[in-house]
Order: sequence, then structure tokens, then C-alpha cells
Amino acid sequence: MLSKRILTMQDLSCVGQCSLTVALPILSARGVETCVLPTAVLSNHTMFKSWTYRDLAPEMDDIFAKWEENGINFDGFYLGYLGKTSLMPVAKQCFKKFATPNAMVIIDPAFGDNGKLYGGFDAEYVAAMKDLLKEADVILPNLTEACYLTGENYREEYDLGYIEDIIKKLREDTGANVIMTGVEHGGKIGEAIYDGSGFKYVFAKKLPVRYHGTGDIFASVFTADYINGASYEKACEAAGKFVADCIRRTDDGHFYGVNFESVLCGK
Repeated sequence: MLSKRILTMQDLSCVGQCSLTVALPILSARGVETCVLPTAVLSNHTMFKSWTYRDLAPEMDDIFAKWEENGINFDGFYLGYLGKTSLMPVAKQCFKKFATPNAMVIIDPAFGDNGKLYGGFDAEYVAAMKDLLKEADVILPNLTEACYLTGENYREEYDLGYIEDIIKKLREDTGANVIMTGVEHGGKIGEAIYDGSGFKYVFAKKLPVRYHGTGDIFASVFTADYINGASYEKACEAAGKFVADCIRRTDDGHFYGVNFESVLCGK
């Protein structure tokens, strides 16, 4: 049986385990034919002290023209870090032109964490992302992103009622099913899942460390398993376990990502 073909649209860091650098191998290894649409090429990701950035937005029209000429389409779309407001209409155009019937759209907003926006983002970007999320079937915001998208106040301490209120508002605003990542409760961490019918939670032990790129890894595993037929809960469980295994195999000095390669190949 032919595998599903998915397009992932995000930036490519030549050095650094994040974005396309993790999405392509993880999606492919989990049985998904993975095609890429790089939005930019960076010498290395922005956790390093300096970097270069080459914007690939000017290439999109030519890429799309060749895809149309060659009759290329996709069974799903996974969007991560886009970085520019101008790429939102490009993404919409891509969905419209190249989706097979019933193609799935999964978006990780990827613009903030710990109550703050990442560098270079502003209210205009958040508004454009909120509009783009209306095209999605499933969205994967963390609490920071959900608060910015809904205008709610970010809290470091909260109960599940607070989480559920924000998620309900976000689903009402976008129409997408919401999986909020990084939810902490009772000393554990996991996901709050809402499809409009009721809440479900997937929690696991919280590890006492944080690494760059784990959100991209989580979203990649989730997307692969979900598009291949897993339920939201099973896809979240698999993604959370994969990330935890990566963290456990990563040395403290490895600041720019996690050792996902050894987990991917089962060593």
C-alpha cells in the first residue's frame, strides 16, 4: 500500500535539530512520504550566538508553478515555524492548489513560549496566524501561543479549568480541533485534547530539563502517527514518549537540540 504523502512547510537550519531538520527524517521513518517546502535557510538556528538567514519566499511562485505542471498534490500538510506574516497567504494558496480530497492540515503555531513571543514576532504575526489556523483541522499550540491567540492572560500557575476555557475559546475562534501541548498538572506534563465534544488528557512524568527543538519533534511524531490512523490520544502518547526518550539520551552540554537520531534508529 502506498504511504500518505505529506508536505511540511517550515524553515531549514543547516545546523541545529529543529524544524525541517527533524521533521523530514521523523515523518519519513514513521512511514509517511515527506515532501518539504522550506520557507528560509539558516546557517544554524537562532539559539547560537549568530546566524545567517536566506528568505525563500520569492521562490514560492516558481515552485508552485512546477508542482501544477507536474500534477503534484498532497494528502496532508504540516506547518511549523513560518517566521513571516507574508507566508500566511502562501500557505493558504498551497492548501487550495495541492490538496487531495480530505487532505489533513495540521499547524503548530510556533511563535512563543514561557509567556513571551519569540524574537521578531509581533501582534500582526499573531493575528495572521490566527486567521491561518481557520484553515486547519488540528492545531498544536502551547499555553503561551493559545493565550496570545485568544487574548487571555498567561499564568504560570493554573488549574485545568483555566486551560479548558482557553481551549474552548480557541476552538470557537478557529473551528480547529485543539491539542494544547506542555500542559502541567499534578507534577506531570502532557496534552489537553479537545474536538468540541469533550476534553481528554495525556500526561506523563515531567523531566527536569528543557531542550531546544522538542516541540518540533513532538509535532512531527504526532503528525506522522495521526495521519497514519492513530487517535489523538495514541499519537500524543507516542510523541510524548519519543521526546522523553530523546531527552534521556542527550548530554547536558548539547544545547542546540536533542539526540533524536539514536531514538529514531532504535540504538
